[in-house]
Amino acid sequence: MRYDEYLAAGFPIATGVIEGACRHWVKDRMERSGMRWNLAGAKAMLNVRAIHESDCWKTSQEHRREDKSKRYHPHRGPLADYQPLALAI
Repeated sequence: MRYDEYLAAGFPIATGVIEGACRHWVKDRMERSGMRWNLAGAKAMLNVRAIHESDCWKTSQEHRREDKSKRYHPHRGPLADYQPLALAI
């Protein structure tokens, strides 16, 4: 990176901050002793870490439960008002 040119042009240089964030978000979690990751597992772990660190855990879990419920019970809405004939009398 050409720091001198960017500083002369008035651009902020924040590589230290960015590297610190990468270390905090990725390296500290993913490079613990004995851990091995494939790409899918690493992406899943970093998604969970990002949700947790951004204080969106509760909202995310509510969305996940709702999505899962819709996938496993796609007809729940239309049948909610259904009353069997024997009970309607």
